[in-house]
Amino acid sequence: MGHDPATEPQSFTFSGDGRVPNNGLPLLLYRKAARLDLDDPAGRLEDLFTGNGWTDSWRNGIFPYHHYHSLTHEVLGIAQGHGRVRFGGENGQDFDVNAGDVVVIPAGVGHMCIEASEDFLVVGAYPPGCGYDLIKADPAAYEAARTRIAKVPKPGTDPLTGTKGGLLDAW
Repeated sequence: MGHDPATEPQSFTFSGDGRVPNNGLPLLLYRKAARLDLDDPAGRLEDLFTGNGWTDSWRNGIFPYHHYHSLTHEVLGIAQGHGRVRFGGENGQDFDVNAGDVVVIPAGVGHMCIEASEDFLVVGAYPPGCGYDLIKADPAAYEAARTRIAKVPKPGTDPLTGTKGGLLDAW
């Protein structure tokens, strides 16, 4: 439903840098994995994520500064346009993302938008049962955030593949 079952995610891990803790769990990047509806691509992503148990969705871009979430994992689906996003903090890695790409971000992994097309639209969502926070890269928040991140449970489903594959195999 709404995704290409043949798509396998690329996997990336990032080390903490004293400002962004990151996570031992890998970030998963699915390229051209979501089949988007031309009339409502964001709605298609919302339906896909909700159908796989990831809720509290939003539509927007990605903040242009390093930030992370210490209480929850996050999924970002690119509904339209394209952008360049850095994952993993200042010393992380830059990725070009395009409409149809889906990124599953473990709690603690930094992300920021470096540049984006004018029509760049992202749909985000979260697994159930977790609170939400937003922490900017900050040495003062680092240790407390690491403690919270270690307690974030692994989700029971992957936002793209549901009950099989994806983060269920990678995490």
